[in-house]
Amino acid sequence: MTTPNVKFSRADSAKFFRTLNRRVNLYFKENNLKRTGNWKLHLKTIVMFSLFFTPYFLILTLHISEWWMLLLTIIMGIGMAGVGMNVMHDGNHGSYSSKKWINNLMGSSMYVLAGNVYNWQVQHNVLHHTYTNIHGHDEDMDAGRVIRFTKHAQWRYFHKFQQYYSIFLYGLLTFNWALTTDFKQTKRYLARKLAYGKLPSPLKQWSTIVITKSIYVLIWIVIPMLIMSISWWKILIGFFIMHYVAGLILSIVFQLAHMVEDAQMPLPDTTGTMKNTWAIHQLFTTVNFSTKNKLVNWFTGGLNHQVEHHIFPHISHVHYGKISKIVKQTAQEFNLPYNEYKTTRKAIIAHFKHLKEMGMKPAIQS
Repeated sequence: MTTPNVKFSRADSAKFFRTLNRRVNLYFKENNLKRTGNWKLHLKTIVMFSLFFTPYFLILTLHISEWWMLLLTIIMGIGMAGVGMNVMHDGNHGSYSSKKWINNLMGSSMYVLAGNVYNWQVQHNVLHHTYTNIHGHDEDMDAGRVIRFTKHAQWRYFHKFQQYYSIFLYGLLTFNWALTTDFKQTKRYLARKLAYGKLPSPLKQWSTIVITKSIYVLIWIVIPMLIMSISWWKILIGFFIMHYVAGLILSIVFQLAHMVEDAQMPLPDTTGTMKNTWAIHQLFTTVNFSTKNKLVNWFTGGLNHQVEHHIFPHISHVHYGKISKIVKQTAQEFNLPYNEYKTTRKAIIAHFKHLKEMGMKPAIQS
């Protein structure tokens, strides 16, 4: 990845973001609302953690068939994704609560998802939210050599099959967090002195990784092996299934917001300057999906409202449904895009059509 040195244009003669920000501020003021989470988010937090941990304790304490264990493992994966999208995400954006310690606590749920707070905040809050869909800067676009998300990435012959094999790789997201990703990212981010806030000391960061990973392995692998009277390899399979379900959900939700036909992937000019201001850039690179579906809104933590989330990342997702009307109206007034797919199905189709297009061998330029 390239060291971030991209600058955004400051030319917003129509004052889009100033107008939008004023209207959103007025909405919260007139309705006497805080921008952070409310009882709906607190209730959902209980539900998501229950989906995640209750099956774990049932598996450890009840004498049930292996088929029931498999079902409970799948439910754990769903709960794991739910905690990530609804609790950890808002916490690490500082939008869960007006109290910093509560945000830190909820953001720390990243550790029970097998990840690391420092790494996630750098990759997501710093690189992805600042340099959205900019090749070489937004690490969420980087799938190594395996998947080609943008025409700016090098094409390889196996990419022509990526619309078929990508779905199998998506499920490995959180499994990679548990095994390798955090170690690689910590080494890279500390070397580049990247941080969301204060840069941690190398000793503190590496110690945090070692300790949290050790506790994670103890909880999810060692304790089940000591308590349960089934083969060790079956426990590892269950662990993998939990991660695969969570990784598949999280990956797909992200891909539908950025790696689709309607999301642009612009590059800076020769001076390192982007064509648009940061806020307008978010409109061109981000897509909503299925915003009228109550279940999708509830379960994804508002991540189907990516336009609103990218422009106002410090506002809790419980408010996105309301402020989306303001964002959409303002974008239309300023003749700017407001990209959205009416259903999840249409967004999924758009994603795999994009993968197919990116997998085609580029035409040789004369």
